[in-house]
Amino acid sequence: MPVVSTTATATGLCAFIDASPSPFHVCHTVSRELEANGFRALREAEPWAAGEPGRYYVIRGGSLVAWSTDGSAPGAGFRVVGAHTDSPNLRVKQHPDLLSAGWQLVGLEPYGGAWLNSWLDRDLGISGRLTLRDPDGGGLREQLVRIDEPILRVPQLAIHLSEERRGVTLDPQRHVNGVWGVGAERASFIAHVAEQAGAVPDDVLGWELMTHDLAPSTLVGRERDLVSAPRLDNQATCYAGLAAFLAALAEPGAALPVLALFDHEEVGSQSERGAQSDLLPAVLERIVLAAGGGRAEYLATLAGSLVASGDMAHATHPNYPDRHEPAHRIAVNGGPVLKVNQNLRYATDAVGTGAFALACAEAGVPLQRYVHRADLPCGSTIGPITAARTGIGTVDVGAPQLAMHSAREFMGAADVPAYAAALAAFLTPAA
Repeated sequence: MPVVSTTATATGLCAFIDASPSPFHVCHTVSRELEANGFRALREAEPWAAGEPGRYYVIRGGSLVAWSTDGSAPGAGFRVVGAHTDSPNLRVKQHPDLLSAGWQLVGLEPYGGAWLNSWLDRDLGISGRLTLRDPDGGGLREQLVRIDEPILRVPQLAIHLSEERRGVTLDPQRHVNGVWGVGAERASFIAHVAEQAGAVPDDVLGWELMTHDLAPSTLVGRERDLVSAPRLDNQATCYAGLAAFLAALAEPGAALPVLALFDHEEVGSQSERGAQSDLLPAVLERIVLAAGGGRAEYLATLAGSLVASGDMAHATHPNYPDRHEPAHRIAVNGGPVLKVNQNLRYATDAVGTGAFALACAEAGVPLQRYVHRADLPCGSTIGPITAARTGIGTVDVGAPQLAMHSAREFMGAADVPAYAAALAAFLTPAA
């Protein structure tokens, strides 16, 4: 099979990340690219037309599933690239307006495994969505919010006031609230956000708001061969997966390609739109039903399917090489990473290993194999959850990076196109 060509680049990844400060914005960015390539949005609450091959996607909150029936029938099996849209950050509480020592504060709460010290002394914007009262229809409507201004800052304690000069241990309840003004007046943060979004403050009924680092993504290093950016975990896979998915449409393989981007991975995936939800199984079944199949055909199609669960991987840290498994060193700009854990924190088995190794060989990119140190707790992914939820064989893969869960992360520029090429080859298996 010829190598599937993708358009993924490191500068493209930087632009994608800068356009997508929240999971909702990730879905918006991806949907715009899909629509530019002939995709049409479907609503889950409406019937899907039967027997009409085409390109479609659905959005459920901060999650998105896209597929194409242009080139392959679902009976051939699905090839799914999965990723997650959320990243650890600081999120706005329900009663955010605080006063302390003459400062106006916004109450923030860590989301996921945020590396808290990395969020200090940064200029922070706000993004997410508002739920608004619809004055015309009497119901609800949603509105994306993005404030790319330095509205918040979480200041570090001066070293002279610290009991231990090596650093401060942060209490997530007391030490990560954001400063946004001075004075004794309790200003309304939500009203300010609503006004910035062009909404009437009294119409705001709910919100999911989060902070984002305002420094733009960029290429760094002597040769500009490294990427410095927020949210590489896991927007790098969202970007590479989208590029791979679109490339696979140009050269269809023996399986029906699917792109599945889930919210809430960083907090366990247990939500109406996370990997533990019915989102992916429901969409896959409706694809089979729309093609004229039934329950038996759906189950048979699942048995012939395969998922690549894409998430970022730990590159070997030059200042902490002892924190890594000695026989499994992972190099930045060294190619995609196969992730294996005997206790199934990753879903990879021998079959999935073979499929992804073959994809890397077909794409002409090297394959690295990662194993976590046995004496350290290993993180997990959507892989085991997706495998258990659907019964589809799953392989956990990723691209190497440093500073995972920091407000600012680090990866190799050459790994971006290599990762996308491997995923594109995975999506287009030979008959």
